[in-house]
Amino acid sequence: MATLPHSVQVPGGQPLVIYGETANINYFLNGDLEPDTLDEPTTATATVKAHSRRQYPGDATTISVDSASREFLKDPTRKSGAGLPGKPFVLKETTSPNGERRQFTYVGRWIDLHTFLSSEAAVDMFAYNYTGARSTIAATSAP
Repeated sequence: MATLPHSVQVPGGQPLVIYGETANINYFLNGDLEPDTLDEPTTATATVKAHSRRQYPGDATTISVDSASREFLKDPTRKSGAGLPGKPFVLKETTSPNGERRQFTYVGRWIDLHTFLSSEAAVDMFAYNYTGARSTIAATSAP
């Protein structure tokens, strides 16, 4: 399974993106979130114009460099290291002592995430934000 972005638009709120495994987040929600479609890696080219430069620091004479084209890879799925974007949050089921507990990250405002979870909750849960504060969210009936 992979950590994927899931875009959510809360009415009256700002855009929100939740990063996590789709099955894990859908466990806590009435509706199913679909992961965002990411473009495939592509090859792009760029043209570098002619310019002059010095061969070493303190060099009084410059040399000319001809224009050239460069080819590089554009990969929207590329991540730098193991870091995930945004701030972490945890959802924990409250109906049983050993209820499900999953961690995700989000980009956006906590108030928008809380509003979204409050309107889509399939189970009673605690939502812990990145500061450790806990909110109790009651299950809602499916639309």
